[in-house]
Amino acid sequence: MKKAFRIKKNTDFQFVFKKGKSYANRQFIIYVLKKENQDKFRIGLSVSKKIGKAVKRNEIKRYIRQSFHEFKEFVDSGNDYVIIARKPAAEMNFHEVKKSLEHVLKVAKVFKRLKESHL
Repeated sequence: MKKAFRIKKNTDFQFVFKKGKSYANRQFIIYVLKKENQDKFRIGLSVSKKIGKAVKRNEIKRYIRQSFHEFKEFVDSGNDYVIIARKPAAEMNFHEVKKSLEHVLKVAKVFKRLKESHL
């Protein structure tokens, strides 16, 4: 995932937390903030030390970034997304993470899946 697609600054994270709407399932919380003058989406990741050691946290972040990379034509552009991983995410493989993220993005109504495509 290119750097232009990432949220890195604490001020950007805090702005999304304050102004955005949150949606959740058992594994992830997603904050969505609509940006009118932005042509692509950006994601910020938060994986707490409660989830596990650095190797596990980095693995979860890789899974989330790869899922968004595969979802890029289905996810509404022009939004900022902050994804917070919950404890059950530590026990999941890539396909389970992808499916869970797809679910929570559909709950947030920002995921548009084409009927003829498949995972």
